Amino acid sequence: MRRLLAVVVACALSTAPLFAARGAQATASVAGTATSNTGQAMANTTVQLRNLMTGQLAGTTTSSSAGTFTFTGLPAGRYAIEVVNAAGQIVGTSAALDVAAGAALSGVGVSAAGAAAAAAGAGAGGGLSTGLIIGITAAAIGAGVGIYAATREDASPSK
Repeated sequence: MRRLLAVVVACALSTAPLFAARGAQATASVAGTATSNTGQAMANTTVQLRNLMTGQLAGTTTSSSAGTFTFTGLPAGRYAIEVVNAAGQIVGTSAALDVAAGAALSGVGVSAAGAAAAAAGAGAGGGLSTGLIIGITAAAIGAGVGIYAATREDASPSK
């Protein structure tokens, strides 16, 4: 009986790492700095992480006083970082980021194009709309473009 119990315990202990490894997934992180179009750090600004394959937000954070941000616990995928003004409008976006499982991307920069005008309330059309970002992203992915950027110079309302 003792021998049988010892064999059962030994088998259970030897297979435990297999079950733990199967359930655990390596997650990634992305860190960077949000800056204005003049290169100034954007302190205490909303920064979003968008999954480019689904168009859904994968995370939201606030930049530090130095403009830095970090997203952790990410599954592998293709993402973009978005800077959002106080009115909730996207005023800048990063290039597409291909994130591998377990990767730690750092030094990612995202610049707010026209952030000063958008932050000053340049009207209802200031910044980039979420729909525009998703449309540009879908077009870039469909065309096989790995890195892209989008800016809109006018502040006229979209129709």
